[in-house]
Amino acid sequence: MKTIGLIGGMSWESTQTYYRLINQKVRQQLGGLHSAKLVLYSVDFSEIEALQRQGDWEGTAKILLAAAQSVKSAGADFLVICTNTMHKIAPQMEQATAMPLLHIADATAKALLNDGITSVGLLGTRFTMEQAFYREKLEQQGITVIIPDDNERSVVHRIIYDELCQGIITPESKTSYLDVVASLAARGAQAVILGCTEIGLLIQSSDTQVALYDTTEIHADQAVALALNLTSRP
Repeated sequence: MKTIGLIGGMSWESTQTYYRLINQKVRQQLGGLHSAKLVLYSVDFSEIEALQRQGDWEGTAKILLAAAQSVKSAGADFLVICTNTMHKIAPQMEQATAMPLLHIADATAKALLNDGITSVGLLGTRFTMEQAFYREKLEQQGITVIIPDDNERSVVHRIIYDELCQGIITPESKTSYLDVVASLAARGAQAVILGCTEIGLLIQSSDTQVALYDTTEIHADQAVALALNLTSRP
């Protein structure tokens, strides 16, 4: 079994989901008392969020590169960044650490294509929805990406940072998200990506007839497959 290097804390609300899912999936595969071999470095998300807000991505890269070097030194075989947004600096991390990185957008594209999905809505932070670093990974695989309109993006972004990252779950926010999901489906999305690792805390597939792809679950599943040599390197 390979050792998974998790870089989490962005937010810890979803990082604990990664830890649970990865260990559950290892036990499902191997049975008995088996659990995952992993190294977790959890950052202070307040520092990261402040830099994101300022547009200082170089500053965020320095923090995550230090975290990546730590998990590498601790014996990790490959990296998993437990957040969608910070994959913006994934290329710098791979180059600086010379470690394989399981990119969350690549993992999601693989799951979509396996299910024949070629047109998808994308929910996430404004950075993920509006900037090219994430969408391009999907579009390179022939997947059309539809994002919410500006007002909807504002609502989705605000709820992530003001509520979900702080463990706040409300019926009103759930309704708001489901309205955005329905809007994306009406615009031609065959499915909707939950492109922030906290969104799965708010809405699930049972809440809507639109297919939802939870990136946290997908990322964890493929991390386990890689750790157990059930798939090729990223």
